[in-house]
Amino acid sequence: MDQIQMRLLEEVAGLHEVPAGAYNIRANGQTAGRSTTANIDIVSREDGNGIDIHIKPGTVHESVHIPVLLSQSGLTEMVSNDFYIGDDCDVTIVAGCGIHNGGDADSRHDGIHRFFVGKNAKIKYVEKHYGSGDGRGSRIMNPVTEVTMEEGSYMEMETVQIRGVDSTDRKTSATLGAGAKLIIRERLLTHGSQDAVSRFNVDLNGEDSSVNVISRSVARDTSRQTFISVINGNNRCAGHSECDAIIMDDAKISAIPEITANNPDAALIHEAAIGKIAGEQIIKLMTLGLTEAEAEAQIVNGFLK
Repeated sequence: MDQIQMRLLEEVAGLHEVPAGAYNIRANGQTAGRSTTANIDIVSREDGNGIDIHIKPGTVHESVHIPVLLSQSGLTEMVSNDFYIGDDCDVTIVAGCGIHNGGDADSRHDGIHRFFVGKNAKIKYVEKHYGSGDGRGSRIMNPVTEVTMEEGSYMEMETVQIRGVDSTDRKTSATLGAGAKLIIRERLLTHGSQDAVSRFNVDLNGEDSSVNVISRSVARDTSRQTFISVINGNNRCAGHSECDAIIMDDAKISAIPEITANNPDAALIHEAAIGKIAGEQIIKLMTLGLTEAEAEAQIVNGFLK
């Protein structure tokens, strides 16, 4: 990989070099590196447009990295990856996409990740999106995440998009079995004329299943954000959806939470708040020696942590 791709790798996966353990690195539509372990196998699909990741039952304290890097202007791709996580696993999965576009043509990555989480398995999934480059072409990412959780499983998802992505439409759906628990944390910053849509749809089918969807976002300049959260309580369950957003300049934010109880023992809550930075917060920081711009940046950074 060249220097641009290595910088993208660091941004989306926190890696300064090729990782230890299982990994699959995709760069400009091709496999740039792969490693498997005794417990984690990665297999290419016959069409070349994706991989299957098989994690053996009982695998603990292991991780798998599957970043996607695009540095070729005008490249468009669709990739589908399936994760088969065995019973009683405890693993971390790090994904993400970085696009560097220095040309005039649009660069676009559409990805579909499907997770099949076994009984009593525990998964932490981290997905980061990042864009760079001074070309006039757009950087477009449209990830789809589909999750099926079996009895007693646990999944924690962290999705982050802080800079450089011109357009994104993220779709996340999940079906939970008995006692399954899903936590989703989204952090999002848009600026310029960027457009971001986040869609969450969760079916709480199993008894005592639960979900917590938490979104923190900041919209600046003339950017636009839309947050859509749908939770269906189909059994005795607990569901919570929360969108907390800061709006600045001439940006636009729309929050559309929806909860549906199809069982009398479904306990569902939704919250949504959109507002500007409080003036007293900025004044307080300015009394400590910060400029107004520095105070504003500090508040935004703290909000998105």
